[in-house]
Amino acid sequence: MTDLAAVKASLNPVKDPLLNQSLAELGWLENVVLDGDTVLVDLVPTYAGASEELRPLLLEALAPLGVEQLGLRENPAIPRVKPQGTVPALDRVKNVIAVSSGKGGVGKSTTAVNLALALAAQGARVGMLDADIYGPSQPMMLGIPAGTRPEVKDNAWFIPIQAHGIEAMSIGFLLEGDSSPVVWRGPKATGALLQMLQQTLWSDLDFLIIDMPPGTGDIALTLAQKVPVAGSVIVTTPQDIALLDAKKGIEMFRKVEIPVLGVVENMSLHICTNCGHADPIFGSGGGERIARDYQTELLGQLPLDARIREQADDGCPTVVAEPEADLASRYRAIARKVGAAVAKAAHSDPKRINIVFE
Repeated sequence: MTDLAAVKASLNPVKDPLLNQSLAELGWLENVVLDGDTVLVDLVPTYAGASEELRPLLLEALAPLGVEQLGLRENPAIPRVKPQGTVPALDRVKNVIAVSSGKGGVGKSTTAVNLALALAAQGARVGMLDADIYGPSQPMMLGIPAGTRPEVKDNAWFIPIQAHGIEAMSIGFLLEGDSSPVVWRGPKATGALLQMLQQTLWSDLDFLIIDMPPGTGDIALTLAQKVPVAGSVIVTTPQDIALLDAKKGIEMFRKVEIPVLGVVENMSLHICTNCGHADPIFGSGGGERIARDYQTELLGQLPLDARIREQADDGCPTVVAEPEADLASRYRAIARKVGAAVAKAAHSDPKRINIVFE
């Protein structure tokens, strides 16, 4: 019969594939219990969804002991990353992630909302700030009825709107009607966004995802300089013209000392619904090239699929509309890589304590 010591000895060397460190080094094993033929493991990982990466590896490590049943519970302990330069951190938000694109039309907002929902689905506490002030789309994508207004507390704080398990704030909540244009110059627009960020009463969030304005103009640059950002995610298509603009986005973040966590290649393939033929209509390999050229990571590739657009338009994005589908799985994998990149950035904290089962 397998004993507990042998089980722990088998689990300690297992490496997390995203951080490339063993569970012993990471100190994630909080508790291990042997219940008959079942092993119960409590994990405290530094990124949400780590159990999804680790489950097959843990089962493989336990197989020589005859263990076939694994109960895995995860309670993520997301670390806080120091923001860029001297920008002060937010009290109620551990990490701000800016989702950006060098140009419009590449699916940045759809990617941002699905990233936020994927992080939340895997156990993180998440908020969404719609910073695309001239074209706010997050209220519609999150299924928040037109005319919804945030409550105000103590005449000083906006209460964020709850949707699909995340908190949301958008200039769209403060405008009159869906078609009301925002006719503001850069300083006024930037001031409004900073006010929404700083005067929204967020809960204690692990991540605040900011859907950035497209491009690298005044608003985007000012936000990058004044908002405490832990890292950025660049969304592009494989098309060469989109890659040119994505490079500008990467350079902008580097100039203001914000790390680029990786690149998401959207619309990478079109798969025919009739015959299944895969056609790279926007080119191929672009996301991989730009990630390699700028020494960052290709976080994932997403196909050109009508369901992504339809579900976002219906206010129920892919991650919550079809959580078991391949598309949702792709978004969750991207979210895990983003979380792991944040964990790597915080890994050098000297106060960190590792727990190792002997």
